[in-house]
Amino acid sequence: MPLIDIKTAAALMDPLASLVAKAGASVLAIKRDHLTIAGKADGTPVTDADLASDAIIADGLARLCPDIPALSEERVHLATPPYAGSLFVIDPLDGTKEFIAGRDEFTINVALVTDGVPQLGIIGAPALGLIWRGLVGGGAERLAVTADARLGTPEPIRTRPFPPGGAPWIAAVSRSHGDSRSSAFIDSRPGAVRKPLGSAVKFCRIAEGGADIYPRLAPTGEWDVAAGHALVVAAGGKITDGRGESLRFGQSRDGFLVPEFIAWGDPAAAP
Repeated sequence: MPLIDIKTAAALMDPLASLVAKAGASVLAIKRDHLTIAGKADGTPVTDADLASDAIIADGLARLCPDIPALSEERVHLATPPYAGSLFVIDPLDGTKEFIAGRDEFTINVALVTDGVPQLGIIGAPALGLIWRGLVGGGAERLAVTADARLGTPEPIRTRPFPPGGAPWIAAVSRSHGDSRSSAFIDSRPGAVRKPLGSAVKFCRIAEGGADIYPRLAPTGEWDVAAGHALVVAAGGKITDGRGESLRFGQSRDGFLVPEFIAWGDPAAAP
């Protein structure tokens, strides 16, 4: 399969951000009190908004990079793993439960994975009016986005050093998907302050220095993680599994599940 190098990936940052902004505008245009909601085989919901966003992203990627395969949560039945070379990994609406509930912390996630490693990540939070994006080796940025998909001026962001001298550190935790192992991991760090957040916004807060760690020690989809992985690493952080090992994406893992991960703002804090 074709390989996208860092120079080509850098050139894709603006058109991909514009594509995420356009998908976000399509989601905002859908009235939440008139949603069609269906259940998927795994018990998670899918709505008109998920499908509208997915259609825009699929069309845009086919125009931008027709030779690069795409793995989307809403089209996973079409996947043909394992993937070598470059691959787009997409969650057209991360935090569907947040969206249905009327909250603002839902995102559109697009990642470029090369040889199993996230290289570029874009996370749009249309209801918050923000996009975060990062290119590993090229830094990370946050920019405003309007409801009609116009992008603002990028602002560089970085993760923050681990709080020194025993100061409390902030753990980003899921508002909708708690699990006992992640909770125990945080409990073992005395003084940790939990910061409940929805969707991939948790990665974004790590990347911009608003939180220190995000443990998810339970299975989740690759599309939930890949863009955040690239963003956090580009911003100076690190993503590992519970043993400190690296993650790989687009391989032949059953159901494209990430068994566990921890996002560290300060790589020196990771094992």
